[in-house]
Amino acid sequence: MTRSVGARALVLSLVIFTIFVVAWHLAVKGGGAGTAVVDPEYAKLVGQAASTGGQSAMPGPLDVAKTIWRHLSDPFYVRGTNDMGIGIQLAYSLARVLIGFGIAVLIAVPLGFLIGMSPIVYRALDPFIQVMKPISPLAWMPLALYTIKDSTLSSIFVIFICSLWPMLINTAFGVASVRKDWLNVARTLEVGPIRKAFTVILPAAAPTILTGMRISVGIAWLVIVAAEMLVGGTGIGYFVWNQWNNLSLTDIITAILLIGLVGMALDQILARLTRLVTYPE
Repeated sequence: MTRSVGARALVLSLVIFTIFVVAWHLAVKGGGAGTAVVDPEYAKLVGQAASTGGQSAMPGPLDVAKTIWRHLSDPFYVRGTNDMGIGIQLAYSLARVLIGFGIAVLIAVPLGFLIGMSPIVYRALDPFIQVMKPISPLAWMPLALYTIKDSTLSSIFVIFICSLWPMLINTAFGVASVRKDWLNVARTLEVGPIRKAFTVILPAAAPTILTGMRISVGIAWLVIVAAEMLVGGTGIGYFVWNQWNNLSLTDIITAILLIGLVGMALDQILARLTRLVTYPE
C-alpha cells in the first residue's frame, strides 16, 4: 500500500513538473510576440547587457537546462576572484552554514537542557529570548562587520544567530515535556543527574531537538544567500548578485534551482535522522 501511494505521488509530481515546464516554455515563447510596457531604466540595463553579450531576454527551460549542464560539467574551476565555478560557490556557502550551525548546536542544546530542567532558569532567560528571537539575523550584519572586521566570520556569526533560537526553544520544550513518571522512576532508582540526562531525558526529547535543528538549518540556508549578497566575495548568494549585475538570467535561475535542491537535501538529512530517532528499526 505504501509503495503504491509513493508511486502514484511520484507520477503526480512528474505530471506537475511537466505542466510547469510546458507552461514556462509557452509563456516565454509567447511573450516575445506581444507588446509589453518596459520600464525605461530596465530597458537601458538590457541594452547595456546586449551590447556586452549579456542575457537580455527571459530564458526558457531549454536555455536553463543548457546552463545547468554547463555549470555541472565543470563546477569547480577558478579563473579569478569573480569567476569561480558554481560548485565552489556552493561549497563556500555550505561551509559557512555548517560552521555557524555547528556552533549553535554546541550552545543551544546544553542551554536548552538547562532551561527545560530548571523553571527558575527558564523564567530568568525567557525575557531575553523573547526580545532577541524576533530580530532579523541580517540586522546583526553591520554590527558584526564593524566588530569582527571579516566578511566570512560575520556571515558565520549571522548563521549562528539565526540557528540558535529554534534549536534552543525546541530543546527546552522537549526537555520540559518529558513524561513525569519516567523522571519519577529515575528518581526512585537514584539515577544521577548526568546519567538521567543522557539515558532518560535525551532519548525522550531527541525528536523535538532534531525538529529544532531541521528548522534551524532551513533558516540558516535561507539567510546565508542574503548575507552573501550583502558582504560579497564568495558564496552562492554573491554568485546570484554578480550574475544580476551581468544580467545573466539563466545563471540566476540555475543558482536558484541549485539553492533549492541543496536546501532540500539538508532538510531530508535531518528528517531522516528524526525518523530514525522517533521510529528506530
